[in-house]
Amino acid sequence: MSELDGKVAVITGGASGIGESAARLFVAEGAKVVIADMQQERGAALAEELGDAALFRKVEVRQEDEVKAAVDLATDTWGRLDCMFNNAGFGGVLGPVEDIPVEDFDLTMDVLLRGVFLGMKHAVPVMKKQQSGSIINTGSIAGVTAGRGPLVYSAAKAAVVHLSKVSAMELGEHFIRVNCLCPGYIATPLSANTVGRPDELIEKTHHTYAVRQPIPRTGMPDDIAQMAMFLASDRSSFVTGQAIVVDGGAATGVMWSDQKEVYKTYHPIKVYNPDAG
Repeated sequence: MSELDGKVAVITGGASGIGESAARLFVAEGAKVVIADMQQERGAALAEELGDAALFRKVEVRQEDEVKAAVDLATDTWGRLDCMFNNAGFGGVLGPVEDIPVEDFDLTMDVLLRGVFLGMKHAVPVMKKQQSGSIINTGSIAGVTAGRGPLVYSAAKAAVVHLSKVSAMELGEHFIRVNCLCPGYIATPLSANTVGRPDELIEKTHHTYAVRQPIPRTGMPDDIAQMAMFLASDRSSFVTGQAIVVDGGAATGVMWSDQKEVYKTYHPIKVYNPDAG
């Protein structure tokens, strides 16, 4: 028996990166999936490749009617919704706080926070009727520790983390679980700034990333998709309200190899000699 047999999922940002990897894995594990994404050509091609187990819906996650339409497509086609994976995102506005235009701040928050809220809003009524469901929201290590991403992006992801936790407290009595996935650096079109461009560019970009983390490799979309599959499956039936970091240890602390030189410089090792005067 596959991990997700009989389950139905909506994955926003499902046409590329983490979302694409999750869509492929979910279908391979027995799920039916609605791929919701702005990239119409790529999303439609992926759905066709995955066959009868997948459908594509063009969705801009800031638009409530489009998010609702993706949920409706899942329920109208397959009669239920077991997993809402609110994964769509982008890097958002860059720059120091005093230079950030208000309209760009709003756009960033709309995509990264409002988009998650809308996915939850329209998934919850279906899941309450079923008295079951798993909501997975994509956060970031930038949302749980400072200095890991742009200012507004980091603030939005922190809000996604807390939205997930407080929603878990509200929805648990309906057997709806809400968790937040917090990836580290993952080789995706978003992280490589190659959205809508050939996948080969991701390969070139991620090999140049200086990995300073306990697991010394770049994260791949499948690393996150595997955790999403666990959260969508019945194996995680007692897991809710968690911000689950998947980052190779990047956000855990300073690596010992980096600490050693500092320690030697500022804290020379002194050996106790009992015969000294």
